[in-house]
Amino acid sequence: MSEQGKGSASASSAAPAPGSDTYKGWLFKWTNYLKGYQRRWFVLSNGLLSYYRTQAEMAHTCRGTINLATAHIDTEDACNIVLSSGGRTYHLKASTEVERQRWVTALELAKAKAIRMMNDQSDDSGDEEPTSQSSRSELQGTLKILVSKLDDLSTCNDLIAKHGAALQRSLSELEGLKVPVEGGEKIKAVNERATLFRITSNAMINACRDFLELAETHSRRWQRALQYEREQRAHLEETIEQLAKQHNSLERAWREAPTLASTTPSAPTASKGRSGRLHKEEASDEDEDTEYFDAMEDSPAFITVTATDNTEHRRSQSNLSGASGGQPTDWNQDGHMSPSCNDVSGRKLQPRRQRRTQVPDKPNYSLNLWSIMKNCIGKELSKIPMPVNFNEPLSMLQRLTEDLEYHELLDKAARCDSSLEQMCLVAAFSISSYSTTVHRTAKPFNPLLGETYELDRREEFGYRSLCEQVSHHPPAAAHHVISQRGWTLWQEITIASKFRGKYLSIMPLGAIHLQFHSSGNQYVWRKVTSTVHNIIVGKLWIDQSGDIEIVNHRTKETCQLKFSPYSYFSRDVPRKVTGVVADSGGQAHYVLSGTWDDKIESAKVVHSSRGGSGSEGKQKTVYQTLSPKLLWKKYPLPENAENMYYFSALALTLNEQEDGVGLTDSRLRPDQKLMEEGRWDEANSEKQRLEEKQRAVRRRREAEASDAVDEGKEYEGYQPLWFHQRRDSVTGDTNFVYRGGYWEAKERQDWSMCPNIF
Repeated sequence: MSEQGKGSASASSAAPAPGSDTYKGWLFKWTNYLKGYQRRWFVLSNGLLSYYRTQAEMAHTCRGTINLATAHIDTEDACNIVLSSGGRTYHLKASTEVERQRWVTALELAKAKAIRMMNDQSDDSGDEEPTSQSSRSELQGTLKILVSKLDDLSTCNDLIAKHGAALQRSLSELEGLKVPVEGGEKIKAVNERATLFRITSNAMINACRDFLELAETHSRRWQRALQYEREQRAHLEETIEQLAKQHNSLERAWREAPTLASTTPSAPTASKGRSGRLHKEEASDEDEDTEYFDAMEDSPAFITVTATDNTEHRRSQSNLSGASGGQPTDWNQDGHMSPSCNDVSGRKLQPRRQRRTQVPDKPNYSLNLWSIMKNCIGKELSKIPMPVNFNEPLSMLQRLTEDLEYHELLDKAARCDSSLEQMCLVAAFSISSYSTTVHRTAKPFNPLLGETYELDRREEFGYRSLCEQVSHHPPAAAHHVISQRGWTLWQEITIASKFRGKYLSIMPLGAIHLQFHSSGNQYVWRKVTSTVHNIIVGKLWIDQSGDIEIVNHRTKETCQLKFSPYSYFSRDVPRKVTGVVADSGGQAHYVLSGTWDDKIESAKVVHSSRGGSGSEGKQKTVYQTLSPKLLWKKYPLPENAENMYYFSALALTLNEQEDGVGLTDSRLRPDQKLMEEGRWDEANSEKQRLEEKQRAVRRRREAEASDAVDEGKEYEGYQPLWFHQRRDSVTGDTNFVYRGGYWEAKERQDWSMCPNIF
């Protein structure tokens, strides 16, 4: 009992008000029937409830986390709290009823805030089936309540008619009595008012009666229409299921015919004219687990019309469509961009180092995916032990570095005098980072804590990049790039991923910062949600969906980008991206359009006006623009890319061995190197060894932290080597930023400070 009292005191002294963003304190958590309730330190922050054995563990080890956005909060008795989410249930107990109520209030507030944040992120890929049992029960309950309210309305109508008639009779009787003249006039006035009341009541009664009749008629019609739609949906699902099974059988038959496959010549690279058709064929390989999105709800909020001015309308309409074979003009023509953006003076072509152009072909090993995945539903992807069969021979740090594939867009943006034109190029750069993901369905290696990756391209492209894994649970990586051509980029990315059985959602959390040295313009944006479809049956395919807002914090100019989710029923081109660049006053200056896997164009706005209403009743804006200009176009994949994990030209060089890199560099990771060489069995054994080694180091840190607490000392916990946490002066967020020293250590070849993680 004294233990409980001590816990309560700690909770009340350590926890701020329940309405604040963070709430901490001691609670008792049910563990098992042998140990019962055990005292644990709980931290509520950013919609997540995490717990630790001691306060010292907050620096290095989280024992468990539950997302309140999808959690159910219940109270059993005076002191107990039950949290359940995704198959996990926490049975918690507070010391007193007052303490329990404080926690419940904090949890409810945090849950409401987390739900609002989740809705703001527009995670369209996470919708569940609308015709589930719970949804049908809720609909039926709503209909019953509506019918009951209509019955009450009918009863009220009858009562109004009854009491109105009685009032009229009573007034008539009073008027017939012999009363003084003054009283008679008053009774007459009241009688007139009662007559008006009766007329108004009769009108309302008639209107209500008409409404009831109309509602009953349309209710039956709506029920028939709903039943028809349900039957059509079921029929469509059965058809898609049959198609998926036929597709699966064809794939198996093709794999079992090696002689036929070996004699078939390799298909040439798809031409530009066929790209739209190929995209449609890839997206059609779906099964019953595919998520569909309503294209009408996600249609853009604006319409673009090309100006027909004689001086500007010199190009054919084929320029507006990549499928028609015409090429939009580049930004260095027709005065679309200021000359400074295209100024290449002072840049000398450097002789480039010859880098590799291929990796060993991917072995064709079969694996039963469902036997592994069925026990992983609802879990964090980073906490699932997986064989290398699901991986590609690159780490997450190297995938993060791939964002720099189209760095020349930033080089060009650094030379712009106009911040709005610069914003267009920054937007094209943010979209280009998704172009390599269209065929990349394999999972990168989870970096070990303290793992780093450097990419030094100063001689060739003027920049050098450094990534470091700064946290393991939750997994977080910090990235810093500095270019001699006038820009610096830094970001801290935490990957939140969930396997839902039907699809895999990958949600990058964290902001990307970009600063140009000459102007001081600092841009900030966040990534959209990636969804991997057909996890169990059919061909894997990736979609990007959501909104990106890019903000120039110096000028307050913005760019709103919308990644439209794929819809089987939409007539739009797949992987569509649209956007509007606006000044600080909200006036549009440029319209962006294209696809995230092919190209992005920009058109200057010359006039805007309000158009007709969209499907949701919202009024659309019509932009009259000049001819579109090409901002960015994807590089073609290297030859034989389909057998090399669909790596781009940059990705093929990322794991190439280089001299002088840090001892924690991803290139030196043995399991990743063995996988690249095709020795997957050895790679699996090595991967298990590295993970067990990392767990042993974590257990040692936990023991050291516990000893420090017992001795009354502070335990600092794990600190990254090359990054430290600092508050951003522009956004106010706390991020890991580069502290310096790495490139100086490389120059000295002094890596004595590096831990032995491999």
